[in-house]
Amino acid sequence: MKIKQLTFYFLVIILLSITNLQIDNSLSLSHQLYLLANSATTMPFADVFFLHAQLPRLAITVVIGGLFGVVGSLMQQLTQNNLTSPLTLGTSSGAWLALVIVNIWFTGWVADYSAVAATIGALLAFSLVIIIAGIRNMTGLPLVVSGMVVNILLGAIATALVTLNSQFAQNIFMWGAGDLAQDGWDKVYWLLPRITPVLLIFIFAPRILTLLRLGHEGAAARGLSVLPAFAFFIILSTWLVSVSITAVGVISFIGLLAPNIVRTLGARTSSQELIASGLMGICLLLITDSLAIWVGQWLNTVIPSGVTAAAIGAPALIWFSRKKMRAQDQLSISIISQTKKISNYTVIGITALLILGLALTLFIHINERQWLWEIPSVYQWALRFPRLLTALFAGVALAIAGVILQRLIYNPLASPDILGVSSGATFALVFSSLILGSTLQTSQWGTALLGSGVVMIILLVLGKRHQYAPASLILTGIALTASLEAFIQFFLAKGSLSSYKILLWLSGSTYRVTGQQAIYFALAIIFIVGVVLLLTRWLALISIGRNFALARGLHTARASIILLIIVSLLCALVTSTVGPIAFIGLVAPHMAVLIGAQKIKSQLILSGLIGATLMVWADWLGQILIYPAQIAAGTLVAILGGSYFLCLMLLNRSR
Repeated sequence: MKIKQLTFYFLVIILLSITNLQIDNSLSLSHQLYLLANSATTMPFADVFFLHAQLPRLAITVVIGGLFGVVGSLMQQLTQNNLTSPLTLGTSSGAWLALVIVNIWFTGWVADYSAVAATIGALLAFSLVIIIAGIRNMTGLPLVVSGMVVNILLGAIATALVTLNSQFAQNIFMWGAGDLAQDGWDKVYWLLPRITPVLLIFIFAPRILTLLRLGHEGAAARGLSVLPAFAFFIILSTWLVSVSITAVGVISFIGLLAPNIVRTLGARTSSQELIASGLMGICLLLITDSLAIWVGQWLNTVIPSGVTAAAIGAPALIWFSRKKMRAQDQLSISIISQTKKISNYTVIGITALLILGLALTLFIHINERQWLWEIPSVYQWALRFPRLLTALFAGVALAIAGVILQRLIYNPLASPDILGVSSGATFALVFSSLILGSTLQTSQWGTALLGSGVVMIILLVLGKRHQYAPASLILTGIALTASLEAFIQFFLAKGSLSSYKILLWLSGSTYRVTGQQAIYFALAIIFIVGVVLLLTRWLALISIGRNFALARGLHTARASIILLIIVSLLCALVTSTVGPIAFIGLVAPHMAVLIGAQKIKSQLILSGLIGATLMVWADWLGQILIYPAQIAAGTLVAILGGSYFLCLMLLNRSR
């Protein structure tokens, strides 16, 4: 880099650092400088706070920001993919899940082996992404989409572990939000020796990255052992990310934004990009941390820096994905049915599974010693019937919403949860509960509808540019979800009882639904599904093509709006009643097509049957697997559905 550019970056960093220290500080700048040069044994609290809280926070912010900037640039240059980062490759969620496991079950390892555990978790997550996307898809959006779905899957597992171990919840909430606050220099001293391998990147990476710009074959022709070099730097990057997450928690998007910004500003060579990305990462995290401190001071609460980073970074991810997407970035997922006709035996089998799930839920009684088959008492009926009815119709609603979305935007990967529609309803409900002071309950259908409707509108506006291409639309939806969840994480980071109640609701459980609410919910779903069945001609015509539908006299714009309102309403009803449920809207329509449901009406009916069966079984299994504790149905469905999604991508790649 040129001397002028380096000087500029350092001046900006110094200015941002000074600004960061002035927020929430009663000391004058001259007194701060005096404290840096002169320390005393006895000092006022303001002086102690500056030396042992603000300065360590500034130091670790600079270190973490620079580290994520360098690692992000290294990953993007290795994969030749401008959307690669620790977040989008799944390494962050893998490290976090490993740390959650260590903190819950291996508390004696926390001090000495946390970084090692985080590294192992991150490497396993990244290996899973590579297996799914394939080594040939390293330069395209399939890699990023695979990584983001791995994030959802591992996040669901981590959430389940936290909800089942509430005694650890408070620390994990703040840690998962990414907290840069310090109470001394211990973490800085712990972190510094563990990140010294970053020097290897500056020494050896520039030449290797320069050769990789010629392509793998070109680099190999010039004597580079591509796979060993790639593996070495990926493992090194994973270690650096893991020790960072161990020290401060999950800080998202810095590693994604910094390299893209410096390339836009003119960084050309590999070494220039690495150095400039590190400096830009420092600037971005200083800005983010200063914003977190300022907003926290204004609201008189603690705002984790990871929350503000995600809130700012998610829109940036959308912007970069729209700008950088090319024709070869299209992610092709096809559903190949093995049969052209639905087998009656298959339908009977699914129906029998549903009836068996209903019977087990109603008639199996479990105590600490044995299982009993008995007719439920009045008390047991009052507990079980609302849960059963709610699970049944929640599965139907999400499956129908998934069919409509997939047919409407010609995208077999579309579903309410992956596209962020359910997250919109979730955010609206949590915001209404904690900001406006209302109670988080199952009757706020209007609030949830508003949130899901706004997200749906944003998706349609942003997705039109690429004709609702699968990879682009999913990346946009996941980024919207990350942005919304950043605000939700703010409330969870408080670690209070209300935060834990929100987490229980976010895991998607039927336990809080009363009998009256369940009946109203079921009647509403029955009415909406009835309306959808009357509109199957609209869906059939639009599925063939909008021009074809127009030629047959259908007002496609009006029909699309009505159908999207129905999707938003179904998501709002389910989310406000049960909580966010992932992957049902993806899995049920796919399974229906795979067993022969080619026509609209048959796919709607069969998808609803499959969705109901999945939810009923997930709810019952969640109640009995680790009795007397329970796993929320939404968590089980997310784990199973995420696994199905990844297997689907793997099968399509093998084809």
